[in-house]
Amino acid sequence: MVIIAAVDQTEPNDDVVREGRRLADAFGAPLHVVHALDRSTFIELERGQVEDEGETVPLEEVRGMGQTIASEALERIGVEGTPVGLVGEPAEEIIDYADRNDASHIVLGGRSRSPVGKALFGSVTQSVLLNTSRPVVSVHNEEA
Repeated sequence: MVIIAAVDQTEPNDDVVREGRRLADAFGAPLHVVHALDRSTFIELERGQVEDEGETVPLEEVRGMGQTIASEALERIGVEGTPVGLVGEPAEEIIDYADRNDASHIVLGGRSRSPVGKALFGSVTQSVLLNTSRPVVSVHNEEA
């Protein structure tokens, strides 16, 4: 059993990691902080690498980039946890990782969105909430 705290590179994640650590301490479980690089980011990295060096980017290198983002989130607030890099559609990757690791909870950031924004644009948080059977904690973020 683990606690998963999923962080996004574009949003402040400190509260997500803190809540993940709080739950991990309460349940006596390890904390895994994950960051999933989506397909468009991977394609962008691939394109740049091929143009610069004529080679593709190894998948492990891309996972390493996600792991670095997760590690920085842990270091920024000084808590212990395992940083994990994932590659693929973020909601699917987070759910799959949670299932593979028998996560007791998934902690995600959320932000205020207009009704139109909710209808037109999907979000990772919304997708995880709707597609997992595991408990999800959404940490509201006013700043994003």
